[in-house]
Amino acid sequence: MANPEKVDAVAEITELFRSSDAAVVTEYRGLSVDQLKQLRRALGSETTYAVVKNTLTEIAAREAGIDVFEGKLSGPTAIAFIKGEPVEPAKALRDFAKENDKLVIKSGYFEGKALSEEDVKKLADLESREVLLAKAAGAMKASMSKAAAVFQAPLSKAARTVDALRAKQEA
Repeated sequence: MANPEKVDAVAEITELFRSSDAAVVTEYRGLSVDQLKQLRRALGSETTYAVVKNTLTEIAAREAGIDVFEGKLSGPTAIAFIKGEPVEPAKALRDFAKENDKLVIKSGYFEGKALSEEDVKKLADLESREVLLAKAAGAMKASMSKAAAVFQAPLSKAARTVDALRAKQEA
């Protein structure tokens, strides 16, 4: 018969997997409680950073329909469960790992696909959604301005030609 505490832990982790858009698996061996608090603050309010038991996490992931972690969880493991856009939390994890070499980014998942450590770092290198949208809007505005100038050029050229003809006839 299953231990009620473990059943509750599996249910909690399963719910975290189901409610998150992405997750990043880390090894936190050697980090102090204060360092973990700093990391949690850096991740923001939309990300839950939880220390988990590997076997229970594998069961919870399987129950949540995520099969990318099977056999990959070992050692002291903590998972960042990310709600919303994963770029900023990935940047926070990457930057924290640079400052504290005891934090090791092991793997993750996003949109149902497994992410390697390199994939998580590539995700962190992306610009945020807001920045990308602003760049797209700027590019569209620039092309609209160019189009307006092209469409207006024949009209202004015609007006200058008519003005030159008028000036010539007056002279």
